[in-house]
Amino acid sequence: MKVAIYANEGCRSTVISQRLKKKFADTHFVYDEKNPDIVVTVGGDGTLLSAFHKYAAIIDTVRFVSVHTGHLGFYTDWREDEIDDLVISLQSDNGQAVSYPLLDIRVKYQGSVKAVNYLALNESTLKRNSATMVTDVYIGGEFFEKFRGDGLCISTPTGSTAYNKSLGGAVIHPNLKVLQVTEISSINNRIFRTLSSPMIIAPSDWITLVPDRQSDYILTVDQDTFHGKQIEQIRYKISKKSIHFAKYRHMQFWRRVQDAFIGNEFGN
Repeated sequence: MKVAIYANEGCRSTVISQRLKKKFADTHFVYDEKNPDIVVTVGGDGTLLSAFHKYAAIIDTVRFVSVHTGHLGFYTDWREDEIDDLVISLQSDNGQAVSYPLLDIRVKYQGSVKAVNYLALNESTLKRNSATMVTDVYIGGEFFEKFRGDGLCISTPTGSTAYNKSLGGAVIHPNLKVLQVTEISSINNRIFRTLSSPMIIAPSDWITLVPDRQSDYILTVDQDTFHGKQIEQIRYKISKKSIHFAKYRHMQFWRRVQDAFIGNEFGN
């Protein structure tokens, strides 16, 4: 099996990475950062997001395992004191995986012949830098509304627990391959109206945003930010691709939600 390690720059993560590399060498794993079968991330959910974008080109063939160095995240399953157990699990790997949907983003910039494609694990947002954002919203190619406000957030099911949740969106189980659209401070009065509620979009449909022709829009794709170009339109759709996690003891989704937002002390 070919393995790679992706860690943040923290001291604890560096120490754990070095321990892992030694154990991989002692147990005869092949260390391959370019084309691994398994990527072990060391850090937190942010580290996992960065690793996902690094290996997005081979997302169909790679699986992820995450070691956290802080609090247990939505994508991190192992603690730093469980390195030995993790290596044993890798040695007995049988190829099983848990898969989560991804967000396909196609951006057409003004003056560009070809659209630019991105993949997001959590969400993408569109905002304006210094003024109200105005954009036409289409669902499945049909005009739905003209949005005015601070911005829009389009999230995956697993991303529904991130920025989307803070905007009042629903938490969605990742077995449902849908995307969610939530508004960021929409303007609603007698003149301007939006739905003003989160929308759950079926996997067969897509969302298209056609913003007013300005160049100060800010597009985010997970933790990456893109700006400075005039956007002609953005199309969002649930991707045919998925992210795959090695299923050694991958925590059940609602348990993760409980741990993150409620806490075990409130359980029975």
